[in-house]
Formats: sequence, C-alpha cells, structure tokens
Amino acid sequence: MKIASIDIGTNAIKSKVFNTTPTSIDFIEGIRSPIRLGAEVFNSGKLSDQKLNELSKTLKKYQKIFIKDDIKMYEIVATSAFRDTHNSEDARRYVENKINHPIRIISGLEEAQLMRFHPKAQLGNNKVFVDVGGGSTEIYIYKNNHHIIQSFQLGAVRSMLNKDKKSEWERLREWLSKQNKVDTLVGLGGSIKSFLNIIESKKISTKIFKEEADKLKRMSQQDKIDNLGLQPDRADVIDYALNIYFEIINNLNVQKIKSTKWGVSDSMAVKTFHELYSKKISIYKD
Repeated sequence: MKIASIDIGTNAIKSKVFNTTPTSIDFIEGIRSPIRLGAEVFNSGKLSDQKLNELSKTLKKYQKIFIKDDIKMYEIVATSAFRDTHNSEDARRYVENKINHPIRIISGLEEAQLMRFHPKAQLGNNKVFVDVGGGSTEIYIYKNNHHIIQSFQLGAVRSMLNKDKKSEWERLREWLSKQNKVDTLVGLGGSIKSFLNIIESKKISTKIFKEEADKLKRMSQQDKIDNLGLQPDRADVIDYALNIYFEIINNLNVQKIKSTKWGVSDSMAVKTFHELYSKKISIYKD
C-alpha cells in the first residue's frame, strides 16, 4: 500500500511517497516546490490570499499525483511559517477548504520530536540531529534512553531577512551550554545536504566545515547558481543556514558533520506507517 506526506515548510513545500507492507516502508519519490511562505510572514506578518492560492494550487497538483498513484492515505503538516503568521488559523482553514483535506500545524517541539523516527536517531549516545529550516531550528539528542528536544526561532530565511532576534541566539547558546558535548552532528534539510554535495563528501571535520563554509560565503549568489549548480532559493539562504549549524557545532564541540536526506515528511510517513499497521487507523474501501 502506498502512503504519502506533505510538509508545508517556510522555504519550500515538500512531499514524499512510500510503498509499505506490514513489515516495511520504502521511499519511492519526492516532490519539491519552491514556494517561500516565510518571506511574506517575516516581512508583513501574515500570509496573503494570493500566496495561499498559490499554495492551494500546488497542493492540488500533489493530490492529483496521489489519485493517479492510488494513494488514499497522506497527512499534511505545516511548520514555522504557519506557526508565526498572524492569520494562522484563518490561513489554515482557507487552504483546507480549497483542497478538501485537513492540515495540521505542528509546534517546533513536535517538529524536533519527530526526528526520533530517523532509523539511526536512537543508535549511540554521542550525536546530535539538527534540522535548520527556513524559519526555525530543531535539535534532537538521544541520551541514556531520554529524548532531548528543543526548537528555536532561528532559520535561514528568517536570518536572511534580518528577522532573527539576538535574544533567540542567546537562548540557543544558553541551552547548548547545558548539554553534554557530542562527537557527531547529523544535519537535516536541504542546506547542509547541498553543502556536503558541493564539497563532494559524506562526512567532514569541523575544521573542513569552517574552511569550506568561509569559501562559500565569499562567492556571489550568482556564482553559487552558475558554478555550483544551486537553485536560486538555496543559493540565497545557504550561508545563513550554515551560520546556525556552526553555532551549534562550536558550542557542542562537534568533531564530525554528516547530512541525511531525512526530513519532516519522512518522519510523518513513518508515523503514519506505524499507526496504519498497528491498527490505530484503517482504510475502508468505498
């Protein structure tokens, strides 16, 4: 049985499709649409009807793919941009009525907690999972059978627009100072994945991370697009994302940095998979 998930993020909309059996879940394909909701939210404080119509149109395209592929079970979640917009509930209802499907706005802490579904999240005690998104940063640490989670209003788009607050950076540093040092950081999201792809490495040291990040900062946005093959909506925010990663790396004394393709949409699909085959929910034919 195929299932899917949609993540309405701050920098882009992402969907993933999986094939499942009672004992397995396998990724089939992903879709990404560069709709930057965060630009409106952080600049004007709310989502306009025009932007919500653009979002609805995109979601309907995803739904058409789901119908074609006979996917009846999927969940749609929204993160930082929908959390922060002043018209959050009105915006959610507006889009729901357009697409005839519920949308769940999840908190930053739930977003962080979802990282526990990563296959390696609870293997070993010496790593931290970090998801730097467009509007927020989530951190997950598994230590001595405990899930340590936190969310911060620091993100790549938010920082690029100078909407990040000094107090939130201080809150991040204070929280990190209370955590045990870790050896490895596993980065989620497109920016860290793109960065490691640029330097053609799956794992790097902190020293190399800083050197390569500094080189990247010296390049113009157009050079990043033309010479490195970055998409425009990645080229303009990647340096800001890496700044957040570097803050965490420095404060936790991280020695190695890796990335993973895993994201919110993967975790939501795995959550749905567990619920489906544990009989918490079921699908009935018409």
